[in-house]
Amino acid sequence: MASHIVGYPRMGPKRELKFALESFWDGKSGAEDLEKVAADLRVSIWKQMADAGIQYIPSNTFAYYDQVLDITAMLGAVPPRYSWSGDEIGFDTYFSMARGNASVPAMELTKWFDTNYHFIVPELGPDVKFSYASHKAVNEYKEAKAIGVDTVPVLIGPVTYLLLSKPAKGVQKTFPLLSLLDKILPIYKEVISELKAAGASWIQFDEPTLVMDLESHQLEAFTKAYSELESTLSGLEVLVETYFADIPGDAFKTLTSLKGVTAFGFDLVRGTKTLDLIKSGYPAGKYLFAGVVDGRNIWANDLDASLITLKSLEGIVGTDKLVVSTSCSLLHTAVDLVNEPKLDTEIKSWLAFAAQKVVEVNALAKALTGQKDEAFFSANAAAQASKKSSPRVTNEAVQKAAAALKGSDHRRATDVSARLDAQQKKLNLPILPTTTIGSFPQTIELRRVRREYKAKKISEEEYVKSIKEEINKVVKLQEELDIDVLVHGEPERNDMVEYFGEQLSGFAFTANGWVQSYGSRCVKPPIIYGDVSRPKPMTVFWSTAAQSVTKRPMKGMLTGPVTILNWSFVRNDQPRFETCYQIALAIKDEVEDLEKAGITVIQIDEAALREGLPLRKAEHAFYLDWAVHSFRITNVGVQDTTQIHTHMCYSNFNDIIQSIIDMDADVITIENSRSDEKLLSVFREGVKYGAGIGPGVYDIHSPRIPSTEEIADRINKMLAVLETNILWVNPDCGLKTRKYTEVKPALQNMVAACKLLRAQLASSK
Repeated sequence: MASHIVGYPRMGPKRELKFALESFWDGKSGAEDLEKVAADLRVSIWKQMADAGIQYIPSNTFAYYDQVLDITAMLGAVPPRYSWSGDEIGFDTYFSMARGNASVPAMELTKWFDTNYHFIVPELGPDVKFSYASHKAVNEYKEAKAIGVDTVPVLIGPVTYLLLSKPAKGVQKTFPLLSLLDKILPIYKEVISELKAAGASWIQFDEPTLVMDLESHQLEAFTKAYSELESTLSGLEVLVETYFADIPGDAFKTLTSLKGVTAFGFDLVRGTKTLDLIKSGYPAGKYLFAGVVDGRNIWANDLDASLITLKSLEGIVGTDKLVVSTSCSLLHTAVDLVNEPKLDTEIKSWLAFAAQKVVEVNALAKALTGQKDEAFFSANAAAQASKKSSPRVTNEAVQKAAAALKGSDHRRATDVSARLDAQQKKLNLPILPTTTIGSFPQTIELRRVRREYKAKKISEEEYVKSIKEEINKVVKLQEELDIDVLVHGEPERNDMVEYFGEQLSGFAFTANGWVQSYGSRCVKPPIIYGDVSRPKPMTVFWSTAAQSVTKRPMKGMLTGPVTILNWSFVRNDQPRFETCYQIALAIKDEVEDLEKAGITVIQIDEAALREGLPLRKAEHAFYLDWAVHSFRITNVGVQDTTQIHTHMCYSNFNDIIQSIIDMDADVITIENSRSDEKLLSVFREGVKYGAGIGPGVYDIHSPRIPSTEEIADRINKMLAVLETNILWVNPDCGLKTRKYTEVKPALQNMVAACKLLRAQLASSK
């Protein structure tokens, strides 16, 4: 019985790649230094999987930014603004596409399906001259082979690549991207031919768009693509991998009929209904890669249950054609539990990070061949039983409070227009009020202070003094810049979700459970293992301290329940919406305490609300109902004069605009500039938005500083579709990843643009 891993985390157990990337971007190290760190990590990963007994080990899943951008580089699909010379794509062009540079902006960044991972959206059109411009896939295969590891090279499949792309600027929005299939397949053929020549015996195409609601012409594109590739693929075993959801029946039929394909991979964790399709008819002689080990969560696999599933599949496809696999890439999990010596022993026994999941996959494969590790399975069963019976998981008071939520939709009593009038009388803001999203740059000194406080190297008094000094600095800067509604900069927080989870019951935390979000950006998701409640206030002290040093409105900054849920590793023993309602009640307590403390503007970020939208349309309504309801629960009890903000970023929001309206926030700030202002199209199409709204005027994930004129132009585009009295002016997102040398001039230009337009609007009356 064989074993397979779809993909593996690439940052390294101690975030080695993150630090190497940032050193390279800052000019502190060269390309050779970065390449060496990356090569060492790749070799370590391949050897680890080989030593664990994995037969089908992936290569080319290691990206310097993201795997979709790698395919864009492979195809030479570089937008003209980057002035690419046409040679093999190097770091300058690659990172300019990802991050922008001093003269041109980055490409759009958006969420990878319903995960917190991001990818760079390809910009395509009829005039793109595709060429084989990056040999990374072949080079990495050869690199692994040189150390004695024969890998399965992985490519994003050609149809998924096109379906994830967008028409380039200047290209009609209705341009059929799938019409480019004939232009990119010759390059795929070149890559396949080189891999075959290098000795590859397997190749893996990731086609996760097959789990989505596809139209007939989109499904036909898969048939066309693999028919065209069939002769080139001859002599190779070909795996087409799907993940993240059930595969629809028509897509299953299309997939299992593809020419030249000898193996199919399925997510059997999030796609349990796919089992019924497999049992009702699986093509004879084809491999089945059964994704029974969860690649998106950190709970130990229920090995006994998985073994039952695998044995039923073995009866369908045969022992020699069944391969035990992960449900998707392990990119979405933390790296290794070995790096967590301080984690609670009982909770730790319930967990499996990427390294442990590799062991689970191999243990299941061996068990199917009669080599069951009885001790390993026994320890796993004991951990499963412990998790089900542990008293620390259940809090009856919390469950009773959540159950009592049924029967109310938790709407504020007054409509938003009346609330905005009451708030304006109290806040007295100018037209086009300016604000930022929450965080300010996290300096080396600030990180040192937090680190030393956690390590008990400085006293609480010293820590509070340092954080207050940072808050004062941030407040003073915003006043000097003449920003209207201020933030305290969040100097006490390393991560917006981790900070709240540390203060809520039912959460556990890791020391090194980092997961890549995009580029060098890593997050450390909390682990929700039990019922959630708020033992005491979490932000009131810092918010009131910040408000005390300014007469301008100071936002209280909270993370919303849906975002805390979607950016955590969530318990798998109850429905997600039940956990979300518990978090909502905890945040509600905090909102009401902030209001009592005199904070009149409270931002409840729901950056990840769109991210959690299920991939299938039939499941959208149920998710949006409980997600939006959870947000409304948090602020249903505040006065009309208390202004509730929310923030969303880096997703496609146009298809959920009615749900965003239904959240009933007073003001929403929302990413707009990096996605080429496609958010505004929904308002051009006639959607009426009555609450305050601040579409971002510049991209904070790029070091580029926008000019006053550029920002003014963006605001004018917004004024063409939105009423002046509801428009706010703000960056796309928080500023923690930027440097002050970038933040100060960018905000200066933002405020200058705003004042310019205020003057123009006043003179036109």
